[in-house]
Amino acid sequence: MMHTELDAAGIRASELRESYRKCRDLNARHGRTFFLATRLLAPAQRPAIHALYGFARWADDIVDEPPSDDAADTAAARLEAVARNLHDSLSGALGDDPILAALADTAARYRIEHALFDDFLDSMRMDLTVTDYPDRVALDRYVHGSAAVIGLQVLPVLGTVGARAEAAPYAAALGKAFQLTNFLRDIAEDLDRGRVYLPADELAAFGVDRARLHWCRTNRRTDTRVRSALAAQHAVAREWYRYADAGIALLHPVSRPCVATAAVLYSEILDRIEESEFAVFTERATVGNARRTRVAGAAMARALWARRGGRARALAAGGI
Repeated sequence: MMHTELDAAGIRASELRESYRKCRDLNARHGRTFFLATRLLAPAQRPAIHALYGFARWADDIVDEPPSDDAADTAAARLEAVARNLHDSLSGALGDDPILAALADTAARYRIEHALFDDFLDSMRMDLTVTDYPDRVALDRYVHGSAAVIGLQVLPVLGTVGARAEAAPYAAALGKAFQLTNFLRDIAEDLDRGRVYLPADELAAFGVDRARLHWCRTNRRTDTRVRSALAAQHAVAREWYRYADAGIALLHPVSRPCVATAAVLYSEILDRIEESEFAVFTERATVGNARRTRVAGAAMARALWARRGGRARALAAGGI
């Protein structure tokens, strides 16, 4: 299957093809919902999406290593090495890292702004030193680099029906919505890493602080104050999905089924969280395989119709 995608994208060099395969493997292992959604894209688009998400997954794994006395220093050194090698690769230097090779090739093909990768790495650096966010403004600075720029990176691959700048705010918003969903779903895991990705002042309005969150984690229950605070954060995430949804119509028709499916399935994680009465300290909210298959199956017909009438091959060259 992968060789068909690489052929469709015009990726011929054997080493580069192997680089893209490694990125695809990363996504297949770590992002079930996103990987499923990419199946709805035209084959020519998929390698670039795998390269972008593969790089993000790789860097994120570096900063999420299990805590230890020297883990932060080791992760910081590895992250700086990634940054140096990334800049070299984006400048055209031949390196030996397959993920960066695929990323640099994608950035060149689709003329993706290099500053978006710098912003992403800035947020990854924050993960090594910042453990709390005092307010929404501070959290938004992190989310811009960790999630919003991912939406902006993939936008040239997805293509738009009008000016790309018109669709950009919605693409960034959907990345933010996905990230806020992660913050709610993964609050227990993040606490175990010493991090809280929720605005401290908004939690405090409900009488919640880090100590109260740790109490919930230790006792595997969500008390009344924490439930109310999480419900408020849940509402914020919902608003971002509603805003982002308006931007799907601005995407090229070939890409709409993929993005709509990812948005539906990821937003349903919020449904599962709400249905559990915010039991995020005892279970990880997921969308079942059967539901994912039903949503993706319904979208596939729309995707195939769009490909027949669209210009999927032009997307592979950044021509839309």
